[in-house]
Amino acid sequence: MMPWRNFKRFSKKVIKQPGYAARVLTRRAKAYFYYYFGKGKSGLPEAITLFLTHRCNLRCKMCGQWGDSGITKKMGGDSIKEELPFSEFKKLIDDVSVFKPNITLFGGEPLLYSHHLDLIKYIKHKKMHCLVITNGSVLGKCAGDLVNAGLDELNLSLDGGKDLHDQIRGMPGLFERITSGLKEVRRIKKEKGLSKPIINLQCTITKDNYRRLEELLEVAEDVGADSLTFHNLIFLGRDLIEEQKAYDKLLGCSSSNWEGFVFKPEIEPEILYSKIRDIMTRKRRFMIDFYPNFSLKGLKEYYENPAYLPSEYPARCLSPWMTAYIFPNGQILPCLNFDYSYGNVKTDNFLSIWNGDSAVRYRRMIKDKGILPVCVRCTELYRY
Repeated sequence: MMPWRNFKRFSKKVIKQPGYAARVLTRRAKAYFYYYFGKGKSGLPEAITLFLTHRCNLRCKMCGQWGDSGITKKMGGDSIKEELPFSEFKKLIDDVSVFKPNITLFGGEPLLYSHHLDLIKYIKHKKMHCLVITNGSVLGKCAGDLVNAGLDELNLSLDGGKDLHDQIRGMPGLFERITSGLKEVRRIKKEKGLSKPIINLQCTITKDNYRRLEELLEVAEDVGADSLTFHNLIFLGRDLIEEQKAYDKLLGCSSSNWEGFVFKPEIEPEILYSKIRDIMTRKRRFMIDFYPNFSLKGLKEYYENPAYLPSEYPARCLSPWMTAYIFPNGQILPCLNFDYSYGNVKTDNFLSIWNGDSAVRYRRMIKDKGILPVCVRCTELYRY
């Protein structure tokens, strides 16, 4: 079942969004059943992530897409510009609305997709939960529209206080644009007597900010955030990429997108753990979390052991039973960083693809292997 280290995290969701949490718990119970007994088949997914665009207006240092070692920068111009038209998304939303998954809009920068507001409105029209993950750079221009569209959750990335955030993101003035946009969201919510969108701040822990994480406590308070989550860094060694190639050959796919995460973390876990303990003892109005939730022993293993395998979480991935990723070319993928495809929503119905031969084959391999070499620090590995 759910990793015990995530129970506290999930309990906070129950308090903040009880109806949403109840639906999630029911679907996860079904997913666990299919994981153990479904022979590669799956129940309907809890969530679907729509990867709206590869385009992004930032070059954040740690990003696996557009960062210092990002893979998207190596794509051809036509591939980067490729996006599904809104009509295709409407058709998809119609198809999946019969079981009402939670929909996440992601990218690149999803607010650069020209029909993002139309899409949010249509998702809400179909009575589904909708979350946007954004860098916040254009939030000021669309704050009112996002609130009026009925968006449920706004997940926004911040790295620290003003100077630190702008340095890491490579855009002077970005911090002020983000925080003013968030304050506008809060103002409009108050004016209209609304509780949504819930504002979730997300911080990726990196070598540049791990000694200064406490700066975000004041920021979260100032903008009226509902939660603040610190995410441990995703990174890989070159040896894991080489080891993965045998599995790629077996599946007939490529995991080259993981190349964007090949670097050394340069984080001292003892210092980070001390910072975590300090932050968690401080009084705050909003929820706060570190993810994955490690002890000092687990944190040292994560950042220092080249042959790392999780010891404080199960070494298995349930994500292919829980969620699907739909990319700008229409392909349904089990993961953000594999190009293995279940099928394409431009030619087939989502429901027929979800338990089609390609999807069943992938799930059987994941169930058999438990974890692939490049998956050891993937966010999804620790979620379920």
